Amino acid sequence: MRPRLVLLLLPLLAVAACKRQDMYTQDRSQTWDRNAFFANGTSMRHPVAGTVARVAPNPPAAAPATIDAALLARGQERFGIFCTPCHGRAGNGEGMIVQRGFTHPPSFVEGKLRQAKTQVFYDAITNGYGAMYSFADRLSPADRWAVIAYIRALQLSQNADVASLPAEDRAQLEASARQEAAK
Repeated sequence: MRPRLVLLLLPLLAVAACKRQDMYTQDRSQTWDRNAFFANGTSMRHPVAGTVARVAPNPPAAAPATIDAALLARGQERFGIFCTPCHGRAGNGEGMIVQRGFTHPPSFVEGKLRQAKTQVFYDAITNGYGAMYSFADRLSPADRWAVIAYIRALQLSQNADVASLPAEDRAQLEASARQEAAK
């Protein structure tokens, strides 16, 4: 009985004696540890003269004071590139990824996002939200605000009262509806 116990415990002792053979267990110093290797006695070297400190690549930016046609055009372009695959061209959450079986994103044009503050959109674009990943490295802060302005325009356009449109816009809308019906 005793020899069997020894044979069972022997592999356990061998495994317990092993040291991980990777960078986790290597000899190393922490940033400000004392170290005799360098003349100043620290383990961290001072930066080379003239080194430029790295800052956050896209610091937050304030919302634009005015929304003009150029800002909306930029927002439409960026929305088409980055948002349409998931949220769809109309912002209704019916993008191509839904047709491929991925998670259904929220609609911008109905529901609680119509009343959401603009900061909610900015934070979601910057940090990601739910299944959506961060776009901070793809959209500059100015472009994020442009996309948000375009989303707000989409929200207004999807629920606009046709009677309140100028006559020229109403005529264009009716012509478009006739073309769609003819197809």
